[in-house]
Amino acid sequence: MKKEPIKSHEDLEAYKMAFDTAMKIFELSKKFPVEERYSLTDQIRRSSRSVCANLAEAWRKRRYEAAFIAKLNDSEAEAAETQTWIKFAVKCGYLDVEKGREFYGAYNQILGILVTIINNPSPWIIKR
Repeated sequence: MKKEPIKSHEDLEAYKMAFDTAMKIFELSKKFPVEERYSLTDQIRRSSRSVCANLAEAWRKRRYEAAFIAKLNDSEAEAAETQTWIKFAVKCGYLDVEKGREFYGAYNQILGILVTIINNPSPWIIKR
């Protein structure tokens, strides 16, 4: 099976996983208690979506290696933050342990991809 060429940030495996997981988090976070609306609910939604947004920005900054890496670092930080909110959601009993593990594991995979690209950005940089 031949891999399709990557034409946009939406073709990146890390982006697809992050988007899919952010949408699952959004759906499940609808069941979080109302008193968590402005803390845990907003935070987990914001950070999970920011992984995708920062990846999109990084993709558009591939002409400049430092800017590309900086946005990937932002995406990495947001993924790690999302993992923290997942742990809080599980500990508070808003998210069952299995779902928490699934989401946490997805972000571990996303983090692995991001770190790999950060450590070797040259194949991704647009040559002038």
